[in-house]
Amino acid sequence: MSSNFTLAVCSEMVFLDLPHIERVKKIHSLGFAVEIWDWTQKDIPALAATGAKFTSMTGYITGRLGDKEGAAELLKTAELSIPVAHALGNPSLNLHGTGLDNKGLPAQPCFDVTPAMWEQAEITLNQIADLGAANGVTFVLENLNLLVDHPNTPFGLAKDVIKLVKSVNKPNLKMNFDIYHAQIGEGNLIELLQEALPIIGEIQVADVPGRKEPGTGEINYPMIAKALREMNYVGVIGMEAWASGDSEVALASFKEAFASV
Repeated sequence: MSSNFTLAVCSEMVFLDLPHIERVKKIHSLGFAVEIWDWTQKDIPALAATGAKFTSMTGYITGRLGDKEGAAELLKTAELSIPVAHALGNPSLNLHGTGLDNKGLPAQPCFDVTPAMWEQAEITLNQIADLGAANGVTFVLENLNLLVDHPNTPFGLAKDVIKLVKSVNKPNLKMNFDIYHAQIGEGNLIELLQEALPIIGEIQVADVPGRKEPGTGEINYPMIAKALREMNYVGVIGMEAWASGDSEVALASFKEAFASV
């Protein structure tokens, strides 16, 4: 593994022929940390017993940033995630601008983000950051692309997430910088990463198009890795990608893209 980065793999997207708990064990046996999505349908004690290092999990069940009713729901379900995070070694707790359904579509689509929604989102995230501080966990707000996977999701673009997290400016709220989503939505990846660097809590990767492992598309991941080393980034890089073929080969390609040079 690179001395700079903790490499993690999303267990929801690889080794799909195995039960989920066996995927976790397999990823762990190959030397990677593990990321999971929805924790509500998982056997948390069994996951903890695998000995895997967990770096990310979904940090809420339902809710929205931009209105008071949705914010109350988000805070309530975010609080429910905290004991699970403690059981799994306090991975980052991932948030989105609104709840997503099982196809990644917003449960409540938003066609126009108003100034009032921005104001409420900042209030909500301040409360989320304080909740994290009180319980020893870190929440991360993820950028999403609106063109392919998550249309009409509010606060989805990387520039919006950067603006929100910087406006809160509290240590228990960071950004989950998803490079796949940023490439589709905005491009200019290295400069975006430089802008976001002080607030990045983790980085997720997949290639474009197709959301497969690094090396299958247009993103120059070795150059991204070089740039991150030059920025002295030393955190988590998680492969949140489908395997283009054999999952072990996909994980090897991911590791190679971020290997030390």
